[in-house]
Amino acid sequence: MQSQDVAPRPAPSSGPVVDVEQVEAALVEHYPRLVRLAYLVLPPSLGRNRRVLTAHALTQRALPRGRTSGDASVIPAQQGGGGRDSDPGYAFVRLQVVRTALEAGLPLKRRAWPKRSQLPPLLPQVWGLRLFPRSGGADELALDQRLSALSGPARAAYVLRGLEKLSDAHTRKVLTAAGVEDPGAALTEAEGVEAQESLLNSPEFDPCSLHARPTDLMRRRQHMKAALAAAAAVAVCGALLGLPGDGWGPDGAAAPSYAQNPAAEAALDPGKLTRVPATAWESSARTDFSVWPARGNLAGDTALLRRALAVWARPGKSVQVSATPGTPSGAPPGPPQLLYAGEVDQARVVILYDGLRIARYAEPKDGTSGAALDFARVDGATGAEASAVVLDRADGNVRYLTAPWVTKAAERDLMKPNSGAMDLGPSADGVTSPLAGPAQRTGTCTSWNVLQLKDGSGTHVLTDLGELTPARLTSGRPSAPHEASTSERLHGWAPFACSLASVRSQGVRSVNAWQYTRQPLPDAGGSADWVCTRADTWRGGGTRVLAQFHTPGGAYGAVAAKAENSPACGSRDPHVLAGVLWKSAAGSWYLLAAGSRDTESIRATGGARGASQGALLAVPTKRGAQADLKGTLSDGSSIDALR
Repeated sequence: MQSQDVAPRPAPSSGPVVDVEQVEAALVEHYPRLVRLAYLVLPPSLGRNRRVLTAHALTQRALPRGRTSGDASVIPAQQGGGGRDSDPGYAFVRLQVVRTALEAGLPLKRRAWPKRSQLPPLLPQVWGLRLFPRSGGADELALDQRLSALSGPARAAYVLRGLEKLSDAHTRKVLTAAGVEDPGAALTEAEGVEAQESLLNSPEFDPCSLHARPTDLMRRRQHMKAALAAAAAVAVCGALLGLPGDGWGPDGAAAPSYAQNPAAEAALDPGKLTRVPATAWESSARTDFSVWPARGNLAGDTALLRRALAVWARPGKSVQVSATPGTPSGAPPGPPQLLYAGEVDQARVVILYDGLRIARYAEPKDGTSGAALDFARVDGATGAEASAVVLDRADGNVRYLTAPWVTKAAERDLMKPNSGAMDLGPSADGVTSPLAGPAQRTGTCTSWNVLQLKDGSGTHVLTDLGELTPARLTSGRPSAPHEASTSERLHGWAPFACSLASVRSQGVRSVNAWQYTRQPLPDAGGSADWVCTRADTWRGGGTRVLAQFHTPGGAYGAVAAKAENSPACGSRDPHVLAGVLWKSAAGSWYLLAAGSRDTESIRATGGARGASQGALLAVPTKRGAQADLKGTLSDGSSIDALR
């Protein structure tokens, strides 16, 4: 982010004065607008939760100090420009909000005492919850990203002109009064962002209308126990620091060492990390994680790398450890390969690879205790499967680290194949802009954002399923699936995008959608598509298969049948048979069944009876009927319905 210094606060004016009660009245009357103003001026790098709380804190602190009962306190009035600005109380409190919001965005300096606005707010405080405004659309996200690239004064200029409808001359006066050294430069920089006044008033930027989500429900009870042990630990640590020899302080959140042997010590030595040259991938026949170079602005920070390796080998109680199903979380067998080390949003992040797993270590930049350690199995990953790793998650957004051969990254909505893709970079270090990940919704699913990557072999589509590596999306027959990146294949995936939520956090490697047949519907109902989606995992087991039924005009596919650990719809068994009860527009109920192309006959028994030659069956029946389906393949073998 660019930065621009904010000059010391100018001396109070000797002009008109306004009583403190008038300022308080203006603050109460226009509180939602002032908090929105502070939220927009604050740097987005704070994260939405802290940005919301800081915006409220700065607005509440805009009221002058020193008020006592019966006190006739007075403060200099700012000259307004009509409307709210004709109210000197509002003009004053707005200036205070802008000034403190600009101060909050200044970087902390070692030799300078921090201003109160640069520190986390004491009030208001929220425990056990994360607060953030309602999510907007792609336009709001794009505007927020463009505002984050501006300096603080330029962002303030843009918001004053767009939200407050101030003229350039009036904006210049407010910025000058707020301590900006060069208001003209701020106005010029703000002109580089297209004026979108309506978006500034959208719910995306309303810190008074909030969503709440829990923080760490699973570990809160553990933290309570850890807090009781912390006091005793402080006394023990003080004694250890006074002992001679090497302590374990440099290892950060790691537990005490449990072994002293050459292999274990080599795995903990940051000087022995494997570092691949930046251009190695260009001459290599391999396109996997082994040819990723070491990137990031902290790749040379030995202390950080030592902490990451130590925590990997011996995670302490304050470390939050997660691993995809089937992924071991033990220490590396030897010195791993460094893929990335750098600052990302509010954390320092290290990405390591040991030939089997990707390990992500993250610690807070503000020096608070605790760390996170995540593992994902990636053995055999190549090409598109080795093209991206999750670098950071914050407020529902995801940043990725992309492979060195990726030339372009973009975000698109899988449910809206006709909409365009929004550019995400990547940067010179391979880091993308934040992507709005698919939310964990409990209501209607209306969108599913995916990551689109382009490289020398073509375009690939990947989706975030809540793990370190995104899952690859493909389309077509199981024996020869294709990338789901063409317009036809994106349209084919659109009705079934929301079904991806059923395989979240299951260690999924890839998901293929195969339209295995199309069936004419009775009573002139048009034609329906039968699609089989198969999610394969990194560990081999735990596959999920869904047979889905999509009628004309429907926004979503209906799950007709599902199975786990089944070879159906896969390269080893590219066959499927499924059925569904369907009600026509005329009110009649039918049992519809469909098999893959090599199905020669289908028989239904039980609550609905019938048979057909070929891969399709339609039998009149009653609502709620239960039927058993059997099919015969062209080679004479039988096939059961997917269950």
